[in-house]
Amino acid sequence: MADSGIILGIESSCDDTSAAVVRGVTLLSNVIASQSVHEAYGGVVPELASRAHQQNIIPVVSRALELAKVQPRDLSAIAFTRGPGLIGSLLVGVSFAKGLALATGAPLVEVNHLQGHVMSHFIDEPGRTTPHPKLPFLCLLVSGGHTQILLVKKMLEHEIIGQTIDDAAGEAFDKCAKVMELPYPGGPAVDKLAAQGNAQKFTFAKPQIAGLDYSFSGLKTSFLYFLRDQVAQNPAFVAENKVDLCASLQRTIIEILLHKLEKAVKHTGVKEVAIAGGVSANAGLRSALCAFGQKHGCTAYLPALRYTTDNAAMIAIAGRFKYLNGKTASLDIAPLARM
Repeated sequence: MADSGIILGIESSCDDTSAAVVRGVTLLSNVIASQSVHEAYGGVVPELASRAHQQNIIPVVSRALELAKVQPRDLSAIAFTRGPGLIGSLLVGVSFAKGLALATGAPLVEVNHLQGHVMSHFIDEPGRTTPHPKLPFLCLLVSGGHTQILLVKKMLEHEIIGQTIDDAAGEAFDKCAKVMELPYPGGPAVDKLAAQGNAQKFTFAKPQIAGLDYSFSGLKTSFLYFLRDQVAQNPAFVAENKVDLCASLQRTIIEILLHKLEKAVKHTGVKEVAIAGGVSANAGLRSALCAFGQKHGCTAYLPALRYTTDNAAMIAIAGRFKYLNGKTASLDIAPLARM
């Protein structure tokens, strides 16, 4: 189990088919095939996603190996996303990983998709070493389906110390965007328009939840009722105020996220903070975390934008650490929609 071992990562939890190869912590390739078919439906259609994965998985893995200049026989291990995610999509990736493991003799390594997002902070690229968080560190994991504060004590020891009790921050972005008739996915559309707006123009509810947990359902309701009342008076209200609505909504979500992160810093005394997950691509949140670090004397870490969305590089790097610790999986392992 040499540190220079070559790991293939496979990611298929939702609508992106991805394969990546790492040698040690250095990324050799990261190939992603996205699915545009879902845009017409305003969300991911599970059956369509799994069918697209079946079409994409072989060419994506082949391309990743080709770019890395690696043969299947060279692989030290094959890491794959076990969950959480869409069960049909996961089945494609897990089944392919099993078949390749049988063909090559390489061991399997299961990876929790969320743990992969956290571990994306430890990816290096050829000729470039990026700053990595020092252990222990706090990671604000924010995506369409999850919002959590994790205390990362060791590479593979992540303790959830705060999480949403209802909707995730990404859901709040997407659902509020849908009400404003913005294109799917809504989060990036809100982020783009927010850069042009007045973030102090409108005020929305901030649910008061005890401890380090989050809630975003109240914010969504507040936003919806506010628009309903305003549109009743002026049918063109949303169109006339779209950039300010996006800026104010984004500011509110970011303030909710960082308020609990501040409490987590005070509670744990940990001064290393990072963000991960799809929403960590949000320009407002990235800027706010840097300001947060300066204000509270913390070192802040931002993942490279290419590692914020679903990708196999994060699965490969997480798999690498598990492989080095002897944590391999058997061929009868099954995917899990929830983990």
